[in-house]
Amino acid sequence: MSEPYLSRWRLRRDGPAIETPHAQLWPVLTAAGEPAMLKVSSETEEQNSHRLLRWWDGDGAARLLAHEGPAILIERAGGDSLRQRSIDGDDDACTTLLCQVLQRLHRPRSAPPDDLVCLRRWFVDLLQPRAALPPLLEQCRSLAEGLLRDEREIRPLHGDLHHDNVLDFGARGWLAIDPKRLLGDRAFDYTTMFSNPDLCGAGIHVATRPERFAARLEQVSALAGLERTRLLRWIAASTALSAVWFRDDGDPADVDEAVARMALEALAEG
Repeated sequence: MSEPYLSRWRLRRDGPAIETPHAQLWPVLTAAGEPAMLKVSSETEEQNSHRLLRWWDGDGAARLLAHEGPAILIERAGGDSLRQRSIDGDDDACTTLLCQVLQRLHRPRSAPPDDLVCLRRWFVDLLQPRAALPPLLEQCRSLAEGLLRDEREIRPLHGDLHHDNVLDFGARGWLAIDPKRLLGDRAFDYTTMFSNPDLCGAGIHVATRPERFAARLEQVSALAGLERTRLLRWIAASTALSAVWFRDDGDPADVDEAVARMALEALAEG
């Protein structure tokens, strides 16, 4: 799968391949000897990540070096993600870094790329579920309807900014990878971190701890300049959407449902 791109872009393998559910990745060296990552994806959204990577042009996100069909070539991170740092107890610092990356990605720029996906389309599986929703998710669905009728500060969104999608690029700092090419209310981009790093791997219990949720809520609200109640509504809507996706795939949705429940409880408390 990698051979045509290795030849066309004059790349040399620089380590073993990495497999994810929807992609294969190969550490490579460019013709100039610079470390890069070649990714060939079978999933539409991953294939379209080049749109926003090109638009951001390395400001807050990994630099796009080449793109063709299902393949992208990006600069390679030299360090780790934020997952282990959060697990090890430095979660406040991780939250700060995630917010700082989003602030860079949300900076005003030229006209955004075409074919970005609006949030109403992104939320369709929650708004029009295949099966009846339990009361928790139905309450979140109702919140999502209201939020999507009243979107504010519309801009291109990463769509999946969390602890495994922000990597250490050394002198270039912490940068995002794997954007979802969305367009909508900027508050949505601050929600996916609330279920992580728990969704990054088995046996992780950070996001579902009530004290961590409360600390993150206050921290993100302050750093992002988002009104607390509105942020809570977006967290409930976003985690419910993710929970529906897990349920539709026949997988447990306990992490997202726990976070959604904490968001609804915080809303009820005022």
